[in-house]
Amino acid sequence: MNAPADDTGRLALMLNELRLPTIGRLWPEFAKRSDKEGWQGSRLLSALFEHELAERDKRRTGRYRTESRLDPTKTLATFDFGLVPTVSKAHVTALATGDAWLEKGATILLFGPPGGGKSHLGSGIGHALIDAGYRVLFTRTSEIVQKLQLARQSLQLPWALTKLDRFDLVILDDLSYAKKDQAETSVLFELISERYERKSLLITANQPFSGWSDVFPDPGMTVAAIDRLVHHSTIFELNVESYRRRDASDKQKSRKRQLPAAEPQGATTMEA
Repeated sequence: MNAPADDTGRLALMLNELRLPTIGRLWPEFAKRSDKEGWQGSRLLSALFEHELAERDKRRTGRYRTESRLDPTKTLATFDFGLVPTVSKAHVTALATGDAWLEKGATILLFGPPGGGKSHLGSGIGHALIDAGYRVLFTRTSEIVQKLQLARQSLQLPWALTKLDRFDLVILDDLSYAKKDQAETSVLFELISERYERKSLLITANQPFSGWSDVFPDPGMTVAAIDRLVHHSTIFELNVESYRRRDASDKQKSRKRQLPAAEPQGATTMEA
């Protein structure tokens, strides 16, 4: 039986007021099916709310993905673990679920030469965490350092650091490229200290800890930063050939294979 027009209009208004757009779109179809198949009221409500929650989760994931600034092509599915034997796929998959390590504000540290896949692996973990319902921010270290320095100059640094708390994970890419400047790198230290044991960081760096004196000009600050980061950390070393260099080499070899063989000097072409 079709609902009276007045009831239908009132229901649409109420669903809109309650912000239940998926139920508003689907309920007429589900109501007809319920009448035809003799569903109990609980089954009808359960079906409608399951669809609403699924759509709400899909929209939230889309928002999180957009705000994360992650490269959409750099996922764990596109990361070739076979080329990086020092990284355990099972271990990374376990970390990608979030859970315990995010709850205690632990850190992931990725070391390796330029082009070794650090940013790709970090981004892949970030995408997986978003799929699991967490909020992630990907940023170049030099970029966030500059933003925090501007916030300090305008006396807004505490507010800027607090604003980052909405992210369960902040990915600091290319830490080794941060400027060696007391004023700027001190805000990086404050970011590390602020999130210590509260909110997680994932850091990629070209240099091992022994080279971090180039990032933090003060030796005491260097030691303190490293101490906080390694306290609750997972460390991966990607000491492999550059992805970009290997890809360029493979493309060059492919082009050579596709080139037609040159005719021997002095050869003549005979017509039939």
